[in-house]
Amino acid sequence: MTDAAIDYAAVFQSLPGMVALLTPELVYADVNEEFVRGSGRLREQLVGRHVFDVFPDNPNDPAATGMRNLEASLYRVLATGERDAMALQRYDVEDPGRPGEWEERYWSPVNAPVLGPDGKVVLIVHRVEEVTELIRARGRAGGRNGRARVLEAELYTRARELQELNERLRQAHSREREVALALQEAMLPARRQVSRHHRAAVRYRPAVGALNICGDWYDLVDLVGGHRIGVSVGDVVGHGLAAAGVMGQLRSALSAASRVAAGPAQALDVLGRYAHVVDGAESATAVTTFIDFDRRTITYSSAGHPPPVLVHPDGRTRFLDRATDTPLDARPDPIPRPQAETGFTPGTTLVLYTDGLIERRREDIDAGLARLAGALRRHRDQDPETLADTVLLELLPSGGTTDDAALVIVRL
Repeated sequence: MTDAAIDYAAVFQSLPGMVALLTPELVYADVNEEFVRGSGRLREQLVGRHVFDVFPDNPNDPAATGMRNLEASLYRVLATGERDAMALQRYDVEDPGRPGEWEERYWSPVNAPVLGPDGKVVLIVHRVEEVTELIRARGRAGGRNGRARVLEAELYTRARELQELNERLRQAHSREREVALALQEAMLPARRQVSRHHRAAVRYRPAVGALNICGDWYDLVDLVGGHRIGVSVGDVVGHGLAAAGVMGQLRSALSAASRVAAGPAQALDVLGRYAHVVDGAESATAVTTFIDFDRRTITYSSAGHPPPVLVHPDGRTRFLDRATDTPLDARPDPIPRPQAETGFTPGTTLVLYTDGLIERRREDIDAGLARLAGALRRHRDQDPETLADTVLLELLPSGGTTDDAALVIVRL
């Protein structure tokens, strides 16, 4: 049987167990027959109505938490695009035949996202299994066996405690992410600093998820001697506050080294020696370019980082990959790092970035590089600020990625 021959609406209605489809506004979009029977409501009493208008908390129970717990789970699915299995819930339901009378009910809910073509959550599959009879049966058995009743009560209590603990962990992770983002923002150059460097644009997009703040960074510095600037990006392996802290140390060290180094290779040599003594800097990567506007040259060196891109006014793109070396802490002293030089004409665009912009799971990196080159070529006439936004829009999934992405665009 082909997909075209399958009546998915009939399949949905025949699913075993209570299943409902909720919109991102938490309104019932559809319910299956089992949900209608199990909820004791007519289909027209459900579809088109907000879930908590139909099933509010029991107003006679000040300790009721079912609605709050379900709401938190549904919003987690919307925010993360990931399935969320809830602990056993007591969620009382008003008897539809006797308004004002509430029945003690127990449920085991699971909420899962349905993603649209753009990666955003368009529906939530809300599946619930009622376990009220199981709880009551074990309670009746507890009349003959007091130990069974005690164990049942402990099971429910532990489920509630587990859910509360998970919620505290989520809140702690969220706070850590906020602190890491604030720390990262404080350590990266401010927009007003970047604006001094000709026509330049910078962008930073954090990873999605509470624990996925990473260590990507960028820097633009004025160099001594002539009309020159240094432009760099780097990437620290790891997540959270530790990665953000290491990022700050390496960025500051490279910024200082670039101001006194004879070239980008020497600057990375100094940074590599420093990375050896920084915990958490293992396998960190960086690329730096020295731009000389008087000589119209770019000198560059890379420590295990994806190559910068040069986009010529006529649309030709070139990856600066003739001076690529190992990550910062992997080169033994005293072997110097490679360095290369290329010329440019006015109107050329230099682009530096981190791997979060181009890499995708189960995809060769060359595909990401080609995607970046194509976007830059098509939109090369845009000013740097507009071009930066366009590149992010085209290359990053709308739902975000699991890795940070930094981008620097300089119009030469």
